Amino acid sequence: QVQLVESGGGLVQPGGSLRLACAASGSIRSIAVTGWYRQAPGKQRELVATVTSSGTANYADSMKGRFTISRDNAKNTVYLQMNSLKPEDTAAYYCRVFTTSASTYWGQGTQVTVSS
Repeated sequence: QVQLVESGGGLVQPGGSLRLACAASGSIRSIAVTGWYRQAPGKQRELVATVTSSGTANYADSMKGRFTISRDNAKNTVYLQMNSLKPEDTAAYYCRVFTTSASTYWGQGTQVTVSS
């Protein structure tokens, strides 16, 4: 099994930046892909970005340009750098992993609120 802990959320003004972190523990060698998702109130959860174990990143079209996903294998942590934040970025952000055995695990989420 894999355990995920997100951190880094909070309140930020429009135009500001935040960096979210997703720390993995447990069967980390089995992780093939790590992704960030978000869910705004009253909306469905949506993909933000993914990164493979080898570092290949992919982004949802609407997230390209302002968000950057990266990983630090030494720390077993995946980051989501979010710049030029807008009120519509307000959501709970979740980390999710897909393993080589086709299992998936979610973190508990971290809240991001963009407001003046």
